[in-house]
Formats: sequence, structure tokens, C-alpha cells
Amino acid sequence: MGGAPEGWQIIKSETMKVLIHHIYEYQKGLRNLVLHTLPLECEEAATDKLRKYGIEYFIHNACGKRINVFFGAPECVAVICTICDGKKLHHLTPEEDFVLGSMLGYGMRQQCERYLKKSVPQDITLSVQKCA
Repeated sequence: MGGAPEGWQIIKSETMKVLIHHIYEYQKGLRNLVLHTLPLECEEAATDKLRKYGIEYFIHNACGKRINVFFGAPECVAVICTICDGKKLHHLTPEEDFVLGSMLGYGMRQQCERYLKKSVPQDITLSVQKCA
């Protein structure tokens, strides 16, 4: 028996449902940029869908069998291309990681905590002065 592994159509269907929901959120202005990770086998279907709606996108290799599809506003996708092209996401500088997370709409406080964790030596204690 050839063809896709058992259960593959269900995974592909669910993956595409989530992608379509992300496209809907982008079109309604809820997001300016979306990061959607999916199996490599879904790349053609995903990019066909994005092209159909005229949405800019950038394909980033996540790991062997998965890809990251960044899509959204052209200027946002252009920034992602500049930051991520040729780099694994875990190799981004703390500043690049901060910009990426902020653009994706992650919580600012969490982004600040993540940035500090990645950029400040662990043996240094940060102190913030309280206002009067």
C-alpha cells in the first residue's frame, strides 16, 4: 500500500483548519503577523491558500519535517525575512527574539522577562527604583 500514512488526512485537515482561522484573524485585523507551524507536507496547500488570498508570506525551516509559515502585512513579513533568513529561531539574538515576539503579539511583560533571561548574566541582580 502506498500513499500517506494512516491518519495523515485528519492531521492535514486539522492543520488547514487552524491555518484558515489564522487567515481569518489576519483579514479581520486581529493580527498583523501570524506564525503557523505545520508539517512540511502541507507547505504547498498552505502557500496555495495564502496566494489565493494575496497574503504575503515567508517560509522558514523549523526542523526536518516541519516548517514555520510567517504571513501577514507586507512590511511585517519583510522584517521577519530580514531577521530570520538563514537562522534557526533558537539562534536569534535576544533583541531579534524580542522583536519577533512583540510583532507576533506576545505579552509585553513576558517578552521583557524572556529578553532579560536571554541577555542579562544570571549572576547580576536587576534593581528597579520605585517612584515616590
